[in-house]
Amino acid sequence: MRAGIPVVNLDRIFNTPQAYRCWVGGDNYGMGLNAGHYIGEKLKDKPNAKVVELAGLDNLELTKQRTQGFDDALKNYPNIEKVARQAADFTVESGQAKMAQLLQAQSSFDALWNHDDDQGVGALRAIEQAGRDDFLMVGGAGALSAFQAIKRDDGVLKATVLYPPTMAASAIDLARALGQGKGIGGLAEYEIPASITLYSAVVDKENVDQYMSTGFK
Repeated sequence: MRAGIPVVNLDRIFNTPQAYRCWVGGDNYGMGLNAGHYIGEKLKDKPNAKVVELAGLDNLELTKQRTQGFDDALKNYPNIEKVARQAADFTVESGQAKMAQLLQAQSSFDALWNHDDDQGVGALRAIEQAGRDDFLMVGGAGALSAFQAIKRDDGVLKATVLYPPTMAASAIDLARALGQGKGIGGLAEYEIPASITLYSAVVDKENVDQYMSTGFK
């Protein structure tokens, strides 16, 4: 930046705005919020509904934001109680181990929100091994494997909330616009914004075909 080279910062936030011209990233709070509302709408007519949460790394701020959004959404549904929460490590192995613990501790619940589709691969293994299909699952991020499972609709995974896998491509587009001195189409401003928070869309079987090409492997 001091050399006059504009920096487009992706996903993580630098500790000073002087280090970048534009930040583009996902909405962690929005992920939790939209997951909570999706589950809430599915369970709104069920008395004494129970949900569980498989979080990511608890020492990360983004994990706390995702949980906060989820909890805030559930406040709109007084019939729903979050009865358990386990923190995994965003890996397949941790997802499988922590989900197995949740399933052992909770003999019945109605919905699961899993923060991350990678650890969700392990979580789904644990669910299959336990022979459980008595609840719906919502994932997070936007993995191709999650989209494919949602499309097949033959298991518990019914939706995922995006931490958009397309953000790197968008960052490249923003860098190109900066280099060309252009703004963003559809906005009146001549300059690109200083920060762009991407929307955490809910992908379920109704719209999964639209998102299939964006899923990460």
